[in-house]
Amino acid sequence: MAASAPDDVRSTIRTAFLASGAVFAFLMWQLYLRAAPSEVPAWTVAIPRINAGFNATTTLLVCLGVAAIRSGRRRLHGGLQIAALVSGTLFLAGYVTYHHFHGDTPYPGTGFLRPIYFLVLITHILASAAAVPLVVSAALLAARRRFSHHRRWARVAVPVWLTASVTGLVVYFMLYG
Repeated sequence: MAASAPDDVRSTIRTAFLASGAVFAFLMWQLYLRAAPSEVPAWTVAIPRINAGFNATTTLLVCLGVAAIRSGRRRLHGGLQIAALVSGTLFLAGYVTYHHFHGDTPYPGTGFLRPIYFLVLITHILASAAAVPLVVSAALLAARRRFSHHRRWARVAVPVWLTASVTGLVVYFMLYG
């Protein structure tokens, strides 16, 4: 017997939140609880710049996807959002890879920029932690053709995702100039 529509939606959202919680727990372990390897490959220094590119691309694709759906171009919207998910996933893979080798990245600045950096970083971390389950829920609901639920989740997911992406870019520029 097939699951009812409300059960299907609940199951989808539960799956998204459980998977996202596992990703977040892994990232916290990777950053703060595990010792960084003693040898760091030279190629890893390029990852933050590449990740900034993925982050900027994701931001642009999400914005274009929102514009597409607002103008009624559903097919274009779907393609742009899938591309944004791919770009965001590549960012996450790069992020995990970089921090596997480097651990946490300390802020090198001092003075009045230091508290601003930490405010932006905290905003970024909170938005990122919230964005993953929201975005995954919205994407899974769209994939399962539960569009009325998808719209509700997307209205929350998009601003949180954009906040995470933009503050991530600000963090990058504050760390690496």
